[in-house]
Amino acid sequence: MSKVLRWIASFFVFLCVSPFGVFAIDDFNQAFPIIEPDPGHTKLRISREGLEAISRITNPIAAVAVIGPYRSGKSFLLNQLLSLSCYEGFGVGHMRDTKTKGIWVWGSPVEMDINGVKTSVFYLDTEGFESIGKSNVYDDRIFALATVLSSVLIYNLPETIREADISRLSFAVELAEEFYGRVKGQDVAFEPAKLLWLIQRDFLQGKSVKQMVDEALRHVPNSDGDKNIDQVNQIRDSLAIMGDNSTAFSLPQPHLQRTKLCDLKDGELDQSYVKKREQLKEVVKSVIRPKIVQGKSLNGKEFVSFLEKILEALNKGEIPSTGSLVEVFNKKILERCVKLYEDSMSKVPLPTSEQSLQSIHEASRSEAFKVFEEQHFGRHHAKKSVEALNEDIEKMFKNFVMANQYQSSTLCEALYTTCEDKMDQLQVLRLPSMAKFNAGFLHCNQSFEKECVGPSKTIYEQRMVKMMGKSKSLFIKEYNHRLFNWLVAFSLVMVIVGRFIIKFILIEIGAWILFIFLETYTRMFWSPESLYYNPIWHCIVATWETLVYSPILDLDRWAIQIGLLALVLLLYWRCYGRRKHGSYSLLPLYTNGGSKVRHRSE
Repeated sequence: MSKVLRWIASFFVFLCVSPFGVFAIDDFNQAFPIIEPDPGHTKLRISREGLEAISRITNPIAAVAVIGPYRSGKSFLLNQLLSLSCYEGFGVGHMRDTKTKGIWVWGSPVEMDINGVKTSVFYLDTEGFESIGKSNVYDDRIFALATVLSSVLIYNLPETIREADISRLSFAVELAEEFYGRVKGQDVAFEPAKLLWLIQRDFLQGKSVKQMVDEALRHVPNSDGDKNIDQVNQIRDSLAIMGDNSTAFSLPQPHLQRTKLCDLKDGELDQSYVKKREQLKEVVKSVIRPKIVQGKSLNGKEFVSFLEKILEALNKGEIPSTGSLVEVFNKKILERCVKLYEDSMSKVPLPTSEQSLQSIHEASRSEAFKVFEEQHFGRHHAKKSVEALNEDIEKMFKNFVMANQYQSSTLCEALYTTCEDKMDQLQVLRLPSMAKFNAGFLHCNQSFEKECVGPSKTIYEQRMVKMMGKSKSLFIKEYNHRLFNWLVAFSLVMVIVGRFIIKFILIEIGAWILFIFLETYTRMFWSPESLYYNPIWHCIVATWETLVYSPILDLDRWAIQIGLLALVLLLYWRCYGRRKHGSYSLLPLYTNGGSKVRHRSE
């Protein structure tokens, strides 16, 4: 029992010491898997064991990958480039099945100075093509991943270049067409790997490797219009266009007894092979460059993150496609373009007219697509990214349209309510004034026309026309009746004021004349409505309007204040004015009696 407890305690101590319970790697001088096949051998998955060897590197990273058919000597070639024996370096198999599964990395990078930049160069070994028990899709994924990750891609071919070898380069060609040749200094995705055609032959007489490559890349006659031949010819054209991005190299067989290569030292190998091998090392070193992604070189952690992103893209579809990679690299650019559109549209003060919003949308959309065209990755496979950008912009535009409609409706509703309240206030003026009503009516119309903008304006304009027309009809209908009643009351008040307060005969006479006219006219013609068409009434109305409302004085607003002031002045005049100035007046005033004041004569 105590042994069990000690074992459990030791296990927990191990978990605490080792981060996340994972074995820490002490010796990096060995090969580690970084990519492994899934159980069905169709897709790829990350192997965390080898990623630790890469993620610890802080320098810029470059990768040299060797690809080719299985049992073609890729692992042995890598060991030779690393100056390692088979027992120290990558595992070398002599059986018919493939030794390397997935993609492996040598844990200790080779430190190089490239254009003054200290660079850590990793060497990658890949699973061979066309081995037993695998699908072509799996081989395509291995090829695609090696193409994307590497700075130098060594295409290791035995003896000669086959048609299948050229066809397999279709993915590399698509990558070159999509990503290569961008203007320097721009935010590029990555430069495709330098392609090195390495042909291993038992003899070097006859045509040179460059001649073999050139011949292999010549057009195949296709008089029958075979689509497959056309496709291969297109790949040939693209490979030719790549130009200085590819080179060719020949390497003789190191020894006739290939199964014993691992046990042979350099002195026992074919010396022409040893010489060419050293030349190959120099060629590889001359073309190595740090891996550049999104305009910057990658350190270890960034390289691992880049690997994970690419692997996700390659496993996304049924087959690995350049389009899936384009989508990955265009994702951030899409986000930037959408943000650019959103920022441009957010500057628009809402609400605004539909035409204005549409024109700003089109200008902002054009600007976003212009930036996308300048920065996006992919020449032929960016269609989905363009569709995604257009879809995102249209969704965002719909949101702006809805926001504009809401803001327009809110603003126009507020203006409509304000005008409606204003019309209600004008209906109940203390001193009815057509001029004041017309001024308020005009102000409402002008403010609504100026301030109400957006898609809701048409609807609220129709409501305004109905409301304003109804208010005006009601005001005109009540205006004459209220004015008539006001004038009758005013004439009686002025009779009292003229006779008993001011005692001004002319005021009393004028008030009586007005009162008699109003009362007798309506009695004679049976209704007050007939009065409203009389020219005299029109003169009375014009005089009333002049007194009650003008741009200088609004009597309805100041009626109470003016009335109080007039009352104060009247009281002052009645109480103190006559004592101070005497009874003499230029006005025909009433007197207390008819007796004359007679002066004494001595």
